Amino acid sequence: MTEKVFLEVLDALVEHPTVGLSFDDGNRSDAEIALPALRERGLSATFFALAGRLKEPASLRAGDVRELRAAGMGIGSHGWGHVSWRGLSSTDAQRELVDARLALQEASGTLITEAALPLGRYDRTLLGRLKATGYRAVYTSDRFPAREHSWLRARYSVTAEDTAASVLGVAAGRPGFQEARNVIASGVKRLR
Repeated sequence: MTEKVFLEVLDALVEHPTVGLSFDDGNRSDAEIALPALRERGLSATFFALAGRLKEPASLRAGDVRELRAAGMGIGSHGWGHVSWRGLSSTDAQRELVDARLALQEASGTLITEAALPLGRYDRTLLGRLKATGYRAVYTSDRFPAREHSWLRARYSVTAEDTAASVLGVAAGRPGFQEARNVIASGVKRLR
């Protein structure tokens, strides 16, 4: 998505204050483009950063994470290295679910209570691990409307093909066949 289209999407969403916004991966553009644009429009978002990339040039730095938090943005965990959390060994689960969270808490100066699943992959074993780890909310990329207070929350990922009009269609709650399919797919993921 170009910066121009991104700004058009944000402009369109100003009229939909109940739509939750989030950003995954902790890219530099989160601090350089998204944060100023959100501030200009009086919007807020949650940024799900990757702890293992905090020192990489194209990614957020610890200072950026603190700046996002100071600006009233939420900070959540997207893990350490952007790998699927399904089928992790105990050692890898410790790094992705616990160590990443601790590193992001240190970087942000705030308690991390939410996580976004890398690559959108999950199963009941992973959900059990996340509950045992104490996350208050876990976000998927299942692309159907989420219930605000549920523990597992679906999200729509805005893609390069989206426009302000397509995002507004989702925000206005005009689900189609694809959303019904996604609800069924989510149910299967929870059972496997």
